[in-house]
Amino acid sequence: MGPLLLINPNTSKPTTIEMVDVARAAATNHEAIIGATALRGSDLIDDDGKLATAAEAVVELAQSLELAPYQGIIVSAFGDPGVEELRRRVPVPVTGIAEAGIFEAAREGRRFSIVTTTPRLASAINGRVAEYGFGDLYTGLRLTEGNPAEIMKDAVLLEESLSQACEIALVEDAAEAIVIGGGPLALSAVALRRRFPVPIIEPVPAAVRLALARAARHESLMI
Repeated sequence: MGPLLLINPNTSKPTTIEMVDVARAAATNHEAIIGATALRGSDLIDDDGKLATAAEAVVELAQSLELAPYQGIIVSAFGDPGVEELRRRVPVPVTGIAEAGIFEAAREGRRFSIVTTTPRLASAINGRVAEYGFGDLYTGLRLTEGNPAEIMKDAVLLEESLSQACEIALVEDAAEAIVIGGGPLALSAVALRRRFPVPIIEPVPAAVRLALARAARHESLMI
């Protein structure tokens, strides 16, 4: 089977590299993960307008590429921008990291929270949970305190801010799993996994697992 294509819907190439590294570490049998970065939009998707632009940029980018070599596409921003449109337009399975993270968190009926840095995307994130059918298990969204752009500039501050929000989700929401809501938060999600007694769901690795499962099903249908 061919590689997976990981599309970063923001315009930050360093973020693409980080997410690809995390994705590769999660892949089985050393599947190749190829990264691609949106050609227009913002380097941080933190409001509904930027999310809408990212959706357009994701579709434009995917349609500009030769997709035949790929076994699947991962859209690596937590609002899953452009996922539905891509599914109508491309010949390979498409997986969003929010979708994958939510599915994994809710496994076996676990109650879950989402922790992230972007308050202006709260409505979009909550809407995704409802769309994917897990509203009854969702304990809510917990946000880091402070300016998202400033927090994202400092890896230590980012991890500590997310950790504090996770603690609130654990204690006040009685969450049985916590999703770290964002592709650019991938490295922090890896570190946070060791700090809590409940599963900390890293959405990029979750998306790799779901994308590979979908690719295998897709291949079997094509035989």
